[in-house]
Amino acid sequence: MPASSPWRQPVVWLMLVMIGLVVAAGITTWFLAAADGPMDVVPDDVTRTGQIQQADLDPDVRATRMQLTAIVRIDPAHDLVEVLPVSGDFDHAQPLHLRLLHPAQAQSDLQLTLTPHETGWRVQATPSLDHDWQLQLEPASPPRWRLHGRLPKGQQAAHLHPALASGPP
Repeated sequence: MPASSPWRQPVVWLMLVMIGLVVAAGITTWFLAAADGPMDVVPDDVTRTGQIQQADLDPDVRATRMQLTAIVRIDPAHDLVEVLPVSGDFDHAQPLHLRLLHPAQAQSDLQLTLTPHETGWRVQATPSLDHDWQLQLEPASPPRWRLHGRLPKGQQAAHLHPALASGPP
């Protein structure tokens, strides 16, 4: 019987194809891992000590103690974003900063400065409603407090509340 070439054996080709797939998957994984931008949607400043991350929760504690809650309303018909106080002791003379954080693309984040209005605060703006937004509301100047919320895709209003349920952690 004549000896056959190793290139005519299907097992050799199967082995080469599998090695090629592993190399391609490794290169793809490397490109995905090296992509620009974090996947983290939490915009808080963090202090890193060893492998421990610590965030400043004082604004959240202050908002809990003040019992602050609010509603953010987007009115695309009038190009308005409004913040309406629900509970707590808000300083109605002070402007507010509203951060709309895109769930995956930090370059799409928006920061709006809302000015006092008779019912709350408002600003002329029309954020896109074709994806979810993480919301963060805080005063323009000290004392600092912070409210959080989520505006699901297509909705025009969201409830904002402190991140902590009660008191310091």
